[in-house]
Amino acid sequence: MSHDRTTTTTSPGHAPVAERVRGPKKDRSNGQWAVDGRTPLNPNEVFKAEDDGINVRDRILETYAKEGFASIPVDDLFGRMRWWGLYTQRDQTLDATRTGKLTDAELSSQYFMQRIRVDGRILSTEQVRAIAAISQDLARDSLDITDRQNIQLHWVQIEDVPELWRRLDEVGLDTITSCGDTPRGFLGSPVAGIAADEIIDPTPLIEEIREKYINTAAFTNLPRKFKTAITGHPSLDVVHEINDISFVGVRHPEHGVGYDLWVGGGLSTAPRFAERIGVFVRPEEAAEVWAGVISIFRDYGYRRLRNKARLKFLIADWGAEKFRQVLQDEYLHRTLPDGIAPVSNGTSGDHVGIHDQKDGRKYVGFAPTVGRIGGSRLARIVELAEAAGSRRISFTPHQKLLVLDVDPDKVEELVAAMDAVGLSARPSPFRRSTMACTGIEYCKLAFVETKGLAARVIDELEERLAGVDLDTPISLGINGCPNSCARIQTSDIGLKGQLLGGSEFGFQVHLGGGLASADRDEAGLGRTVRGLKVSAEDLPGYVERVVRRFLDQRLAGETFSAWVARSDDKEFL
Repeated sequence: MSHDRTTTTTSPGHAPVAERVRGPKKDRSNGQWAVDGRTPLNPNEVFKAEDDGINVRDRILETYAKEGFASIPVDDLFGRMRWWGLYTQRDQTLDATRTGKLTDAELSSQYFMQRIRVDGRILSTEQVRAIAAISQDLARDSLDITDRQNIQLHWVQIEDVPELWRRLDEVGLDTITSCGDTPRGFLGSPVAGIAADEIIDPTPLIEEIREKYINTAAFTNLPRKFKTAITGHPSLDVVHEINDISFVGVRHPEHGVGYDLWVGGGLSTAPRFAERIGVFVRPEEAAEVWAGVISIFRDYGYRRLRNKARLKFLIADWGAEKFRQVLQDEYLHRTLPDGIAPVSNGTSGDHVGIHDQKDGRKYVGFAPTVGRIGGSRLARIVELAEAAGSRRISFTPHQKLLVLDVDPDKVEELVAAMDAVGLSARPSPFRRSTMACTGIEYCKLAFVETKGLAARVIDELEERLAGVDLDTPISLGINGCPNSCARIQTSDIGLKGQLLGGSEFGFQVHLGGGLASADRDEAGLGRTVRGLKVSAEDLPGYVERVVRRFLDQRLAGETFSAWVARSDDKEFL
């Protein structure tokens, strides 16, 4: 994708209609451009209006990388540089008692987290090898797979950013709008185009949206972030219920193969599941529909208050029927046919294990512990993949890694070699189903350690529950703050980091959440156990106690979430 910016400023065919729908406060402006005009109503909107975040790229290359960290002004450092995936990382000398009390600047070190945009695409081993080398050379060997299918590096210095970007550009990768009030990196099926049971390959749609609409001025000033998920796999492998927009592959009885459209999902402190808009989207029109939905968010999204600026708040006020009307009448100028809901095929969307491809070869899914790999280990993974005949690797929205195109007679050799470097294709239930966010190690919003703690908890649970038969994995989400980057409200056991008092940190507990899967028909939010707080030290013991109680009390075939739903709080203490 070229870095030469397109200057289109309005969506194609935009023609305002007479009826305008405000947010809940009808007596004052909510900052909706299509209703209230474009006068900025808060400091974030002011700095975006003054200069598009995309424009900071040239200043990074020509000034800041040459003159150093001290040369970066505040609005660029803590604002516009996010449009290129750069966040200042936490000063590691500041403990959890400082979170929420100090400013962003006071909590920051002079190092950056760099997010690499993947967009759910399958990567060549050449691309993955380049990422590994960047990690080793420019990021102290740090490298995490996120649950957004992106790569995050840490310890990046501003002086090294030009070289980092140059290396990415050489292999066709970038960091464009991987943060900021923009269309963030997409989730895409990690087995697109290869899985034997795929409904539709979403790769052409992802590429079309990237080429037409990413890095265009039309969508670089949104009310807040905009998250996209696209899959054609019947395992529903892109967590479609918690994205701003999702296209989910379906076979329509009248119109054939295409997509079901979901809009307005998101977690954090005000979780809300996406709604089906009720339309069938043909593959050839899906990119235009994507542009219509994001244009509605740009034009009608609430910009006055940052905590109400996600698309989920707009659709909560409008409803799916109104949203469909505006999309069709104002942006598409045509009616879309009624759609059908996707149905899970009963397989796991994390793709861990050994699976068939369309061409007779195999793909193998591995479970790195909570997505933490490191550059040196990733370089070794590339070597092992190529030795097994593979030249392609993909990442998943569950912090997993897949090696594609494996020769069938080399599968077990690959599995053994990967196990030796700490990635299992046959992991324990908790190693497979635990996710953790970045945590206090690098994040300025966090109260608790997450990655290292998660690894210790998994190790201990594997010992404590050795020999215990868990026929379905029980998922753990370990989060450093309330923002739910590790999906605490949709985990079987969700753990929200917080201070317990003084300098002790621990977790509030959410139980029984989940997304549509082989084990449940519909998504549901976890249940908060009132008054229950678990310290980091007690976490393995707490999880063991709850799991054993579930196994003792479960009905035949009952899932953990179903048991939670019918049980009293006393069972969770």
